[in-house]
Amino acid sequence: MRLLHARFVRLLLAPIFLFVAFAADAHVTRVEILSRSDLQDGKSFGLAGPYEKIVGRVYFVVDPANPYNRQIVDLDKADRNAQGQVEFSADLYILRPKDMDKGNSAVLFEVSNRGGRGIHRIVNGATAAEPEGDGFLMRQGYTIAWVGWEFDVADQGENLKLYAPIAHDPGGKEIHGLVRSDFTPAQLVYDMPLGHSLLGPAGGKSYPVDDPSSPKNVLTVRGTPEGPRQTIPRSQWSFARTVDGKLVNDPHFIHLDGGFQAGKIYEVVYDAKNPVVVGLGLASVRDFLSYLKYDPQAAAPVKRVYAVGISQSGRFLRHFLYQDFNADEQGRQVMDGVIAHVAGAGRGSFNHRFAQPSRDAQPLSSIFFPTDIFPFTDLPETDPETNETAGLFDAVNKAHDAPKVFLTNTSYEYWGRAAALVTVSPDGKSDARIGENVRVYLLAGLQHFSAGFPPQKSSPNSPDSTAQQRYNPNPVQYFWRALITDMDDWVKSGTEPPASRYPKIADHTLVPLDKWDFPEIPGVNKPHEANAGWHLDFGPQWKQGIVANEPPKIGRPFPVLVPQSDPNGNDEGGVSLPELQVPLATYTGWNLRDPSIGLSDLRLSFYGSFIPFPKTEAERAQTGDPRFSVAGRYKSREEYLGKFAEAALKLVHERFLLREDVPALLERGKREWDEVTAH
Repeated sequence: MRLLHARFVRLLLAPIFLFVAFAADAHVTRVEILSRSDLQDGKSFGLAGPYEKIVGRVYFVVDPANPYNRQIVDLDKADRNAQGQVEFSADLYILRPKDMDKGNSAVLFEVSNRGGRGIHRIVNGATAAEPEGDGFLMRQGYTIAWVGWEFDVADQGENLKLYAPIAHDPGGKEIHGLVRSDFTPAQLVYDMPLGHSLLGPAGGKSYPVDDPSSPKNVLTVRGTPEGPRQTIPRSQWSFARTVDGKLVNDPHFIHLDGGFQAGKIYEVVYDAKNPVVVGLGLASVRDFLSYLKYDPQAAAPVKRVYAVGISQSGRFLRHFLYQDFNADEQGRQVMDGVIAHVAGAGRGSFNHRFAQPSRDAQPLSSIFFPTDIFPFTDLPETDPETNETAGLFDAVNKAHDAPKVFLTNTSYEYWGRAAALVTVSPDGKSDARIGENVRVYLLAGLQHFSAGFPPQKSSPNSPDSTAQQRYNPNPVQYFWRALITDMDDWVKSGTEPPASRYPKIADHTLVPLDKWDFPEIPGVNKPHEANAGWHLDFGPQWKQGIVANEPPKIGRPFPVLVPQSDPNGNDEGGVSLPELQVPLATYTGWNLRDPSIGLSDLRLSFYGSFIPFPKTEAERAQTGDPRFSVAGRYKSREEYLGKFAEAALKLVHERFLLREDVPALLERGKREWDEVTAH
């Protein structure tokens, strides 16, 4: 299909609004540029030269009759324009070389995590003082882009949002359904938002309760995720919140007389109406990237598309490929490379009726949502419970539009996101096959996201994350820079990336929880549980994206396996930073809740532990610590740093670290020595 393009500029006072118009049957019909500015006052980033920032909004249409849109739930129930197409839009944010010919012809597209943009901070080391960090991605010539895909993000800051239509039955009849919210307060509170509280005190955009008096509205409380629910009498709670000392009705909040108690799991199910066509978020990513890749008149035309996602957005990418969104409406491949990071074995609530994309799966919230559900492996496996045979990438493999894929997880995901299921059979008895276009890496000894250094036990911005041990501070930044480089080499020139490296059943580096052998460290409580994938029954129409059972009926869990610990308490079987090869501490993927926030025998969401070795052999003997002391391992700071440097160079040789990052990593090693050995 040949697309016709036209450009025109309209000046409406300030700022300048640039509209790029396309033929009516195009996927992207219009790009509205609200602002265009030089990055860092025109600073040059190596051979790529100066960069510019483009902020705007992109407008789409999709054809419900097109077979490549068949998987979008309720698309047929959305309003259509005169051409029979469904219209929607999304926020847009692009960083691109001012002269695109000086770039590397590739876009690094970050799937926005709850409206944010994190790849700058993680890869470039950006801070408030240095918003572009060291400019690594710019120096490589990447266009960096984001587009809104999620309707329920919080309305704050520069969050990127999706503006999607609602679904309705013929004749405009409203569609009703059940919506569920759960939360575990860290302290006594009286009001809670119905939207996912991870998005802030007010939550994200939530479906409002339709009829507050409906008998379908039920509030329960329980003590553990798998414990029995106790129904709270309807007379004790209301859809309301306190404003200026007065209780006012609010269909987006819930209030409990006497308050919600710390360390208790509360779950509310309520009747709602007017579901958003949530799956258009998947289409917005697909069609925006198709526009960049195949339209030479695009706002930032490229030849190669690399999509990266972290946590929620890593699960989005697994879901995107599972539901066969990597071909546009003309059947053309969209993503060439995918890095799905810390997604565990999950997908998400990204394409069903009344879906809440912000929901995930944590130890004490978003429990039993459609996240860690079969299938988990990239190639087909058979679930012995249901006899269903399926693989995550079946659709894209069949369509021959599968990208190159890195599935990367940290130690946390084996405890908090059922990551072992990515590489094992559903019965947990054997290692699964991995496809030729897929690499799986455990980035050992890291938590879900890198904590600050020196590490702390709590965060002033997150009172519900007070921990028993200091947070795990190991940096993921250097792995990211190497992996992006490896992906580009793989796609652009066919250079094979490092072989997959992850714990396996066959060599006993991946074990059931009862076979996990962690050292008995004085003052350290060990976890007795880990998140599992479950057989969940959402009702007879679940395969069509309609939930009848809320909460779902709970079946048997899939097996839970975790990386085996070495004598230092560090994980075996993965890619190890020098911090683990030449250790000063135990770095875990788990950390238990502090007693002050309740349920102190359970794990925190997202956090690992930093447990330094004893400084001397005398201290070790006094405490009874089974781990060798720092002094018993290294004769001097110089010996330690020499071994640290050797470990870093080994990673360079293995292509898990860039040579240019060795000096920065060595500086980090010096700081870690000083922190652990300080008196």
